[in-house]
Amino acid sequence: MSALPPTRPARRLALYSLAVCVLAVAAAVVSFVQGSFLGIVWVLLAGLSSNMTWYYVKRDKLRRSAGADVTG
Repeated sequence: MSALPPTRPARRLALYSLAVCVLAVAAAVVSFVQGSFLGIVWVLLAGLSSNMTWYYVKRDKLRRSAGADVTG
């Protein structure tokens, strides 16, 4: 049996969107260092995925607290 608790879908999506955010920031830095304005697209993608991360984290916290209130 695994020592880690089972992951909920919202937590998994938050981790995926955080990974996308980090990779988009790295791509933006590389793009701007090379002198390309394509980095603007990467910055926009980083902002979108950052917002998605916060949304899924908040959603997971709300569902967890709602579940604790109902069962507790």
